[in-house]
Amino acid sequence: MKKILYSLLLISALGLQTQVDARPYDTAKVEQILAQAHTLYKDEKSGANADYIPALAKVDSEQFAIALVTTDGKIFTQGDIDSHFSIQSISKVFTLALAMEQQGPEAILDKIGANATGLPFNSVTAIELNPARSVNPLVNAGAMATVSLIEGDSAAQKWQAISAWYGQFATTKLDVLEDVYRSESSSNGHNLAIAELLKSYGRFYGDVDINLDIYTRQCSVGVTTKDLAIMASVFANGGTHPISGAQLMRADNVERVLAVMSTAGLYETSGEWAYTVGLPAKSGVGGGIIAIMPGKFAIAAFSPRLDAAGNSVRAQKAIDYIADKAKANIFSHLD
Repeated sequence: MKKILYSLLLISALGLQTQVDARPYDTAKVEQILAQAHTLYKDEKSGANADYIPALAKVDSEQFAIALVTTDGKIFTQGDIDSHFSIQSISKVFTLALAMEQQGPEAILDKIGANATGLPFNSVTAIELNPARSVNPLVNAGAMATVSLIEGDSAAQKWQAISAWYGQFATTKLDVLEDVYRSESSSNGHNLAIAELLKSYGRFYGDVDINLDIYTRQCSVGVTTKDLAIMASVFANGGTHPISGAQLMRADNVERVLAVMSTAGLYETSGEWAYTVGLPAKSGVGGGIIAIMPGKFAIAAFSPRLDAAGNSVRAQKAIDYIADKAKANIFSHLD
């Protein structure tokens, strides 16, 4: 009974209702909170675009958008919602989900690892410091190794599997932003070195060049903030898509993906995010962030200026504000 009452209180705070309480959503309140978050942080100027990928440095840094999707498929948006940007490291979550569905959770733990590195997302040191050479699937090393686990007899088959999987989450076909792909491919030396190092330790599971190219393609997929929120809503809804109705994942695999997001979704600042916000989240250097309130809703926010760890400054602030207003924190409970 306490759990049901708490859920009602939490969702009521944002003007959202549960299936237990069948009253309509207070859409005006949800829209007001998103508008407030956008207004509060639209003039935030701290941070800077990622510049180690030349195409990202050219993105309009003033863009800012927020989207929220509930577990019964209601969609709320605010700001530059039609702007396309590259998904970047948020893609790691969805490829991890596919690999986990194909290989099983034990294979991910054994072949990739799940512990946070506490180091930057492109760290070589993190591999060398760990005697098992295991890495987290949400940093570059682990994400490339995860791509190498995806089933397929050829590069084309593997890419088709990933692309189709992303499309099921987004409920639309997502295209690669070719300018970003070319830009990343031309500046990919560091990731190549990481992949080769993993291969030398037996922690990479396929051809380095093929899987690095697929990884680069997945990071270059173009999305809108609304696309991201729709994709993330599958995790909020236990693996069943709240819009299409398709069951894409096992619920226990969703739990594991959310656990990894909680420990490493914002790289070396993940602990601080969990401490202050309390929602599983994943960022990308394209400026996007997704965050999940299990059983309730998913939030996505986008703005290109990043902090030193590679996380969008505006997106973090907006999601923090909305989560606070919703009293959404996976670590909260009633006494």
